[in-house]
Amino acid sequence: MKVPRPSSTPRVLSRAELPVDTVQLARFLIGKMVIRTLPEGVAGGRIVETEAYSIGDAAGHAYRGMTPRTRTLFLEHGRAYVYLAYGTSYMLNVSSELPGLGAGVLIRAIEPSVGIAIMQSNRGTDRVRDLARGPGRLCAALAIDRRLDGIDLCQQGPLWLGSDDHAAGAIGQGKRIGITRAADSPLRFYVRDNRFVSGPRRFSEDHGSVADDQPVIRSNNVPSGR
Repeated sequence: MKVPRPSSTPRVLSRAELPVDTVQLARFLIGKMVIRTLPEGVAGGRIVETEAYSIGDAAGHAYRGMTPRTRTLFLEHGRAYVYLAYGTSYMLNVSSELPGLGAGVLIRAIEPSVGIAIMQSNRGTDRVRDLARGPGRLCAALAIDRRLDGIDLCQQGPLWLGSDDHAAGAIGQGKRIGITRAADSPLRFYVRDNRFVSGPRRFSEDHGSVADDQPVIRSNNVPSGR
């Protein structure tokens, strides 16, 4: 497989650039970059798939209110919420609402573009397509774990969000993967026809494309009864 070319040096996304709305942020992050600084060097890539977990979403970790585990979801938008799923895989999320309102965006997949050798070593595979195609693989490739929970993703550091002003391309919208509650909500965004997107092919055929200027369903910015 052809290895993706490195992107031009990205700039750090400022908090002011991030939409203060979970669904809008999930759409906005497509085409942006996740950058990880490690002792071995810098690794990361372009975000090609996200899922929104809005205020009052029964599938979201914030649904039952703030706990020591989920407190990061209730911080200002642009913080990393990292949790361990099923005792085996870490998941990277971005807090997405005003302080006190729990919600987040799951980063499901990136297209590796820098530090590919580092990611291959971390994952124990040479298959570039499979390095970060899925949230657990992504965190393994970038050595993301609970120690990064709560970190500010809007400043340069061990983990941050960036942009090189690259156009994301055609964006699809469909059902989220691997959940049972609110399973039919079209809150997953992805780059259409991108081989680094995760999940079975049927999950990449829902609801068509979302144009750059086409509005998407907004989350409800009113706290639910919890």
